[in-house]
Amino acid sequence: MTAPSALLIRVTGHDRPGLTHALTSILARYDVRVLDIGQAVIHDGLAFGILIELRDELRSSALLTDLLLESHRLGVEVKFSASTSGEYAAWVNAQARRRFIITLLGPAIAASHIAQVSGVLAEAGLNIDRIDRLSSRVPLQLDDAQPRFCVEFTATAPSAATLVDEDAVRTGLATLTATGDVDVAFQHDSIFRRNRRLVAFDMDSTLIQGEVIDELAALAGTGEQVRAITEAAMRGELDFQQSFRRRVALLKGLPESALQQVIARIPLTDGAERLVATLRRLGYKTAILSGGFTFFGSVLQQRLGIDHLHANTLEIRDGVVTGEVVPPIVDGTRKAEMLQVIAASEGLSLEQCIAVGDGANDLPMLRLAGLGIAFRAKPLVRSGAKQSISSMGLDGILYLIGVRDRDIGV
Repeated sequence: MTAPSALLIRVTGHDRPGLTHALTSILARYDVRVLDIGQAVIHDGLAFGILIELRDELRSSALLTDLLLESHRLGVEVKFSASTSGEYAAWVNAQARRRFIITLLGPAIAASHIAQVSGVLAEAGLNIDRIDRLSSRVPLQLDDAQPRFCVEFTATAPSAATLVDEDAVRTGLATLTATGDVDVAFQHDSIFRRNRRLVAFDMDSTLIQGEVIDELAALAGTGEQVRAITEAAMRGELDFQQSFRRRVALLKGLPESALQQVIARIPLTDGAERLVATLRRLGYKTAILSGGFTFFGSVLQQRLGIDHLHANTLEIRDGVVTGEVVPPIVDGTRKAEMLQVIAASEGLSLEQCIAVGDGANDLPMLRLAGLGIAFRAKPLVRSGAKQSISSMGLDGILYLIGVRDRDIGV
């Protein structure tokens, strides 16, 4: 009696309704045990594979002949390849290998981008198992809509014992993003990656396009001074608390009515509303953790339906800004602390949290969260965060958590 082995049946050709049923019905007649199955369709091209147990009675049966005849009738090509019991056992044991998700996104993806990503993975000894498109189908002639394209690679290490130099992979992938044309995220394919439940946002230059304190300073006539301090602080050249107090002091004497002017003039970041609305539909909790001001954060919280808000309170007396801020000041350390507090209150681990920001004071929470994303950030912040997005709007984050455009009706 021959030891059981495995037989891989590969079918390629033009896809059509009923094809899978027709072929598997033949397998069913021979009482075949299925070991693995997979199918993909690109345009109308089918790639279908099914791995079955090859028993003694099947070797002498007409199974393969029946499959060949049916494939000919359907207009597809079928090929067979056998594996020994030892080869199959090695394949089963390989399921403990480390798996990674690589997300390539941007307004447009060229073959050179795919070649560079696959080259970095190959150099690290990683094998690409799957490539899936997450974005909508791309028309040949683009309309006025903002184009977007995203593909997701699943890659595995050669064996469970193989050590993957993840830093080298990240460095290699980062070279693709230098021009700002595309972004690449490199994540572990873990249960947490599929179960994020809280997203914490910075506000200024993240959820909104601009810095509120700079706009206030412009109305106070101290715009250039405050803008210079802001830029230095975001680059990490100044202590946030010290720089923040200096900037707020330059707002002294500003009438309270100026706050409403700033609310009216700063727009949301592209994709912010779509992102937050989708997160809410999917059951995520959201938070604003900002070194900005509560008067603006409260407006955003109400408009977008944000669950938690922690920001700085600008002191106002007799309708005039005093140049002071009500303690405690929300700096980088405070943001990280509040992320932990909110996660605990929601019954979540930090691995289930996503943090998004653009400044140096966001780095503590970006590093603490399971998924930290530097959004249109300064070089210091991009290099300090594991993931970054600069090539598209804030809703590009949806791709990093595996959401397809078609899942949300796009």
